[in-house]
Amino acid sequence: MNTTELIFEQPLNEKIRSYLRLEYLARQLDNNLLQDHQHRCFYPLFSLCELTERCDYRSEVIKDIDRQLIQLQNWQQREQVDQQQLQHYLEQFSHAREELQRPQRPGSQLKQDRFISALRQRFSMPGACCNFDLPQLHFWLAKPWEERSQEYRQWTNHFRSLLQPISLLLQLTRMSCEYREAVAHAGFYQGDSQQSLSLVRVKLDAEQGCYPTISGHRNRFAIHFVLFEQQKHSDKTVKFLLATCG
Repeated sequence: MNTTELIFEQPLNEKIRSYLRLEYLARQLDNNLLQDHQHRCFYPLFSLCELTERCDYRSEVIKDIDRQLIQLQNWQQREQVDQQQLQHYLEQFSHAREELQRPQRPGSQLKQDRFISALRQRFSMPGACCNFDLPQLHFWLAKPWEERSQEYRQWTNHFRSLLQPISLLLQLTRMSCEYREAVAHAGFYQGDSQQSLSLVRVKLDAEQGCYPTISGHRNRFAIHFVLFEQQKHSDKTVKFLLATCG
């Protein structure tokens, strides 16, 4: 096996858990804009529709944006800070806040799209993408890729006002903590923190043949390393890199 560095992340509160799910779906949307994945492109789109209809994330994201804006403005007084990058984040967050204050919930306009609505009703059924089930999908897939990708971009743009600030917030969260060397004796590691944690990140080489299962809450967490081939807890010493983000 070639040496591959893997990063595993575990959220320690429900907000970061939701943000990570939305970030994952945003990446799936972007991948579908780069390459033709046929009908599979609708799965992340419909998952995003489901999440945003179930919960309106805007108020929580706006609160986080406000906190970041205050912190970034305080950093402007420090000489060692990259002022150009700081200004970039200030502008991005300020623009994102304005977009989120619009009355319409992100993605709500897709409910009025008859083509999208018809597909959503069928996609949850096993094997529902057959021609006789969804002839409109069969017709759409016959369009040139350039035309389909443009339409797909229009659909996904309805969610950008929510997804872009979440991506920025997670980016700053990850940047707030650095990796340090850690050792799991007999495949187990336990850590704690005086400050409230939101995210645990584990980086290790795939050649070690194991992966971490992480559990915990805001002040304490535990990591168990599992051997992939045997699917059982490792009793070996595992060296890895650990980052704990507040």
